[in-house]
Amino acid sequence: MTAPAPRRHGALVLIAAVVTVVLWASAFIGIRGAGPHFDPGALALLRMAVGTVALTAIALKRGIRLPARRHWLLVVVWGVGWFCIYNLALNAAEHTLDAGTAAMVVNLAPLMVVVFSGLFLREGFPKPLLIGAPIAFGGVVLIGLNSSTKSGAIDIAGLLLALLAAVMYAGCTLLQKHLLSAGTDSTTLTWLGAGIGTVALLPWTGSLVGALQTAPLDATLWVVYLGIFPTAIAFTTWAYVLQRSTAGQTSATTYVVPAIAILLSWLILGEVPTPLMFLGGALCLLGVLVTRLRWRRRDRAA
Repeated sequence: MTAPAPRRHGALVLIAAVVTVVLWASAFIGIRGAGPHFDPGALALLRMAVGTVALTAIALKRGIRLPARRHWLLVVVWGVGWFCIYNLALNAAEHTLDAGTAAMVVNLAPLMVVVFSGLFLREGFPKPLLIGAPIAFGGVVLIGLNSSTKSGAIDIAGLLLALLAAVMYAGCTLLQKHLLSAGTDSTTLTWLGAGIGTVALLPWTGSLVGALQTAPLDATLWVVYLGIFPTAIAFTTWAYVLQRSTAGQTSATTYVVPAIAILLSWLILGEVPTPLMFLGGALCLLGVLVTRLRWRRRDRAA
């Protein structure tokens, strides 16, 4: 009589994961639309300010449950790292690197999470994860090598910024998993982190005011979209999945993002993928599928 509960739980986690990866993939379209009119700091500030407002509504509806006092310092570090430094580094990297190179470097993060969650969070090293994550990363590399838009030597500063974004991604995922495992409410944590990130980005207020005066309306609306959907909604669903899955499996799921991004670029921007990009997307999907095999066997056993 109790068998449907785990199935329902698994279905909700799957739905939340799909929402996360689709909305994060759409963020690449939004950044493409707004990036030329907003510098990295202004873009990050407006996105996080809008996201914080939306997350406030979500948190108030679900109920705010503040974390234990001993965790407040970690919450602040996590909020600054994830919602401020990561966004700044990624936005700045994409101003100097082509999209393919930036994606390849940033997507080192899930591999870092797999390794360090096994070492420090005691999640172990399940074979499906160790096999699937490198396959998916290979797909990202294949997409990246065939989606470069700039020529010439790679900008070292941009490369370092992309690497910083990857480190922030990995470190903040591990820290978030630690806070969630310690009993911190996922919705409240996401809301607090976004608010902290917004405060940390306030030095770019002047730049944002200037950009709002010159940017076309559609560029500003793209940033509003980034704040509501890839930020407020997607980070909420990300936290839901992360709380109920291992950090390694959750982060490996995001390897689907590049595959969805090239499809959205095709449908929305008319950018037709090359055959090798299709193959890279297939590898991303295959790799993520492999990482999920252990869950499926466990479900069947249950």
